[in-house]
Amino acid sequence: MAEPLQTPAFGGLLKANDNPFTLDAGGLGQFHISGQLTGLAFRQTNAIPYSRPTNTGSLADISNAQIQVQTTGTPIQFYVQGGLYALPSLGASYMRAVDATDKLYGPVPIAYGKLQATPELSIQAGLLQTLIGAESTFTFQNMNIARGLLWNQEPAISRGVQANYTKGSFSASISLNDGFYSGKLNWISALASWTISPAHTISVVAAGNLGETARTSLATPLAQNNSSIFNLIYAYSSGPLTVSPYLQYTRVSANRAIGVSRTAETFGAALLARYTFTDTFSLAGRAEYITSWGADCGIRPECAPTNLLYGPGSRAWSLTITPTYQHGVFFARAEASYTRIDGMEDGYGFGRNFDRRDQARGMIEAGVLF
Repeated sequence: MAEPLQTPAFGGLLKANDNPFTLDAGGLGQFHISGQLTGLAFRQTNAIPYSRPTNTGSLADISNAQIQVQTTGTPIQFYVQGGLYALPSLGASYMRAVDATDKLYGPVPIAYGKLQATPELSIQAGLLQTLIGAESTFTFQNMNIARGLLWNQEPAISRGVQANYTKGSFSASISLNDGFYSGKLNWISALASWTISPAHTISVVAAGNLGETARTSLATPLAQNNSSIFNLIYAYSSGPLTVSPYLQYTRVSANRAIGVSRTAETFGAALLARYTFTDTFSLAGRAEYITSWGADCGIRPECAPTNLLYGPGSRAWSLTITPTYQHGVFFARAEASYTRIDGMEDGYGFGRNFDRRDQARGMIEAGVLF
């Protein structure tokens, strides 16, 4: 049996197919083909409207119809991931997979070339997953089906170049990229991790826009793309139990030239945990809290407050639980979540009229990881 592939990373309860299709291409190394075919359905209260009228309290959709092609075993390698994907997250409007794929990162969200210069040093360039945060982009990569409130403040995929270094218990990565997919290479992201012991790992992340970017789109929110982000992430893993608390701070400075009138900040804390009961059944949970603040503009029409959450000065918290069953390449999991807003600004909440303060959601996801 071949050694499991390292990419895409599976950081949750689901396990990648440990025997993907592999072709030995001689001097070109080994070609590997893997993928995911998964669907989801959910019912929620106080749905947030999206452009399609079908975004109601109940919905069924594709969550992943993706394929990955990659090479290993040579100094020059490549990785390409393509297909449809949905990116459900708490406290946000749900976009169907066809819309998310079209309006966010396109049908090939990740693609890069990689130079393995030495056993310790590698360099990647192309469409890359972010170094920021404790949750990854796609549903199959995470403990929970939907991403959390802290993830909503982070970039997911960026264009850029990244260097990675590993030596013993220490690893580090640094990237020059375009942040929230802006097309402007003015972000620096850095990650450093130290494995203190087999059970304990601590990571520090720092990232931010070194200049300014006026562009805005669905994938490029103006305020967040001109921010700085810092994470402190701890992971404990022993036997069937994994616990990972992390802290996050973000700040966007006032810059009226690009439409950010006032400085604003957020601070968040999250706890992710999972427990494996048997080879086929496991349970994950997440609890998180995030608050935002910034200078008040008063009633001056030329000074609009900067909103990073649910209106300036708002706060929110959430609870999520996700039982998971997997047998071989087949899996099924359910999820229950609750999100609550405090200090909400009028017009920034949940529901058809954006005036509701909480949302409960039940979700299921099932499929094949081939």
